[in-house]
Amino acid sequence: MATHEIEDGYLSDSDIQSSVAEILENVAKPPIMISEHDGDLYGQLVLMLIPVEKNLDEEILFVTALKALSGAVSKINNIFHVSLLRNIFSIYIWDYGLDARNAILELITNLAIVPDKFLEDCLEMLVRNFQPPGRIRGYIYRPKFHAHKQNIYVQLHEALCYITSLVPIAPFKLKDILDRRMPKVHAEKMEMLPFVECMLGLESNEIGDYLRSTLLSMVVELLVDLDVSITWGHILKEDNNKDIFDIELEDFHNAEYNPVGVSGGKKDNNPDKLDCLMVIVCEHIKSSACDGHLVKVFDILMESFRKTVLNAYRSKFSQFIMFYACSLEPEICGLKFAIFLIDIFVSKAEDPISRMSAVCYVASYLSRARFISCSVVSSIIKRLVEWCYEYCHLQAGSERINNPNSHRLFYAGFQAVMYILCFRMQSLMDIQELKSVLFHLPLEAILCHPLDPLRICLPTIVKEFLCQAMAAHLLKKPLISSLQDNLLESEMSAAFGGVERLHMFFPFDPYLLKESDRFIKPNFESWSMVRKTYTNLNSEDELDDLDPLSGDDGSEDGRDDDVSAGDDDDEDELEYSINQMSITPRPVFEIAMADGRVPIPGRMPARIRPSVSPV
Repeated sequence: MATHEIEDGYLSDSDIQSSVAEILENVAKPPIMISEHDGDLYGQLVLMLIPVEKNLDEEILFVTALKALSGAVSKINNIFHVSLLRNIFSIYIWDYGLDARNAILELITNLAIVPDKFLEDCLEMLVRNFQPPGRIRGYIYRPKFHAHKQNIYVQLHEALCYITSLVPIAPFKLKDILDRRMPKVHAEKMEMLPFVECMLGLESNEIGDYLRSTLLSMVVELLVDLDVSITWGHILKEDNNKDIFDIELEDFHNAEYNPVGVSGGKKDNNPDKLDCLMVIVCEHIKSSACDGHLVKVFDILMESFRKTVLNAYRSKFSQFIMFYACSLEPEICGLKFAIFLIDIFVSKAEDPISRMSAVCYVASYLSRARFISCSVVSSIIKRLVEWCYEYCHLQAGSERINNPNSHRLFYAGFQAVMYILCFRMQSLMDIQELKSVLFHLPLEAILCHPLDPLRICLPTIVKEFLCQAMAAHLLKKPLISSLQDNLLESEMSAAFGGVERLHMFFPFDPYLLKESDRFIKPNFESWSMVRKTYTNLNSEDELDDLDPLSGDDGSEDGRDDDVSAGDDDDEDELEYSINQMSITPRPVFEIAMADGRVPIPGRMPARIRPSVSPV
């Protein structure tokens, strides 16, 4: 290949570069005009760059050729050097050592900055290398490959940053390529994980200044797509939950879940993919917090949540990225998220479904987030109650409401108040200032209004709220008229929930993904750990006094003995892992006693099951 040898028989770098440039020039013409000698030399160059596994000597020649080409990029022609470019752009840098990777990326970056020629091909090649070649994908998440993987990511990021710093249109081209190559929900896990991990790394460097919103939004969309494709059957068949959830699956009310997968055929591994992706995203959020960039990232996540997650009623886990981000900066992000949700709910400019979804989120969030202070909880409750009170004031007439759907925002808002208080009432009572705020809220005025929220809202929440409110002396009189017709109650609750079943939407129900649970669990309030206002009552008689239905028949405790024993058996059966389970309420008519009465629950609710996110 060489034409200019020096005395020791070797070529200097400049001589090799000149030789390669000459070869490229000599074949930059129609094939009929290329001499056999020049064609052979070009063929040797092309063979050196075939992207196959190489021995040490071959890799040395490979690196030499790459470096020579880097200095001769102006001679490379996208018409006459197609076979050479095809080999270059087919290279996986994962297959080579550090020196070879550096030489490859130097050539790619030099090609990218040649005006109007190779930019898109170079960006495409770099993005394709976000994923390792198929033969090694199964190994890259093993501990011994971690450093190698991270080194490659760093090199790819540096190359992309270099290109975008020199070519103004590069970020826009890169955005289109990322969008096109982003793995879809049915991609293999080992295609998905490295791509997302490497792509998120771009958000932390200079490219993030251009594409931060796009990168995070793409990841959130993928999480949601995976999330909504998962049925409860995927999650609940895990061995560690089997004894618990087999019982609960039998009790799903009007659920249409497919236990073997979204296709109705073989079971897939979407829960595992989502679990692993949640780990990657949470690690990235944690890293952003350590670098002091969390607030900037959080604002984009909140925007993506608004567009993608808020109204995705079948999402079960993807919303927890917001929960985790809030937990890292409660006083800023945690407060901002709560205000963001409540602002959506009270805004008349928002559509009713978004408003109902937002208030479901704020109720579940304030109930479950240990990191949210009691003062924030109190202020949000006060705002919700004031909104409900004003709504009641604006309603004309005193007739009982028989069409809950026309007042669905009101019922959703007040159910949120009761739900939050079921979790946080005792903690608010412990602080005198917040207790005073609570006692000055116009709760009874709302409860006694003809809108009659106790008749419409979910009965399990109503009962628990009444128990705690009476134990705390928050209510001056028992309000039991709404508990007379259990079947009607459930139907009315469903009516205000609408086809989206938002009356049963509790988006921060217990988190059931195994690996990523470590990010959520430390800050998540499980129902079994909640301090109730009636916990300090010493006798069964005192507890019976809180039962709105006690005394309806001749029994001493207002319960049917046989059914009470059955309830005790159920509690024993569920006891060992209650922390992992949802408290999402069941329709009352499903848990009613044989004589039609509903026992006051010892815990909320009487039976535990996964959140019935609408299908």
